[in-house]
Amino acid sequence: MTDSPKPTPPRARPKPRQAGQLSGIQIMFAVILAVGLLLAINFSSRIAAGQPLLNAYDRVQVEIQRLQTEQANLRTERDYVESDAYVEQWARDRGKMIRPGERLVVPVPGLSAEITPTPTPSVGNVAFQSGIEEPEPWHLWWALFFDSPPPQWDVP
Repeated sequence: MTDSPKPTPPRARPKPRQAGQLSGIQIMFAVILAVGLLLAINFSSRIAAGQPLLNAYDRVQVEIQRLQTEQANLRTERDYVESDAYVEQWARDRGKMIRPGERLVVPVPGLSAEITPTPTPSVGNVAFQSGIEEPEPWHLWWALFFDSPPPQWDVP
């Protein structure tokens, strides 16, 4: 028996395509392109919808920081108000209290330093006399600091 080469089957000839037909690769490429386009549109709409949420999140974070700062300030103030130093300051300023041996001085509004007294009118060389006796300067000071008339001392 002789070894003869086996005949090879004839190759299948590709069918000639007609002008309007699409191949399978072109259809797959079109499907992939359409799906990619749909995904891109979907993601961009989600990003656009999420932008106001990000802005609101940023505003809330700023508000949280402001409130935390205010809370820290209030806690500091609370700790000071609970201290003995605040009680003493309140007692001196608003409570008008004093310690033993101290004297409370309350300024009374009156003439300011900017106002100068009006000079006494004079007629010629004779001074105007009103008939009212002027009080001693220390009587005026006594009346400013105390709500009682000055004491009367008998001087020998």
